[in-house]
Amino acid sequence: MIELLLLALALSMDAFAVSIGLGIKNTKNIKILAIKTGLFFGMFQALMPFIGYMGGVGLKQYIQGYDSIIAFILLLIIGSKMIYESFGENIEEDITLISNKLLLILAIATSIDAMAAGFTLHLLNVTVYTALFIIGVTTFFISIFGIYIGKKGGNKYESKAELLGGLILILIGFKILLL
Repeated sequence: MIELLLLALALSMDAFAVSIGLGIKNTKNIKILAIKTGLFFGMFQALMPFIGYMGGVGLKQYIQGYDSIIAFILLLIIGSKMIYESFGENIEEDITLISNKLLLILAIATSIDAMAAGFTLHLLNVTVYTALFIIGVTTFFISIFGIYIGKKGGNKYESKAELLGGLILILIGFKILLL
């Protein structure tokens, strides 16, 4: 269960970083923005691992015996990508009104990594629905928190969140590989 909570936190770090950026750029209707962002990001962060999990179930017979190595490689790649991106320049456009369309695009973009992580859910010894619920709810609250941190001028936390998320994913990958 600890691994699941860490996975949920790690996967929510992209959404957290984007939420901080949205909070920095948007000063109007912050409560509505926080709830909408949490709902969009939380739903997609739960949906994408399900898609990945279903793909993993279909491939299970072919990858049995190699599943921990594959999970490690996927989490290492995702985590490394997050760490790499945490050191890059964050180019953001001026956003004064955030549309549902933009939130949808951002929700999909921040949850792509979660789809790959969905392949590893069967290794966590929890039901897939429990995992999806925890990932979705965690992302919901982390995103709301990110909006409010951004509103308070927290752009210095944006890259640190992505770095932390990447490190957590890599550590989970090593745990899966070694145990």
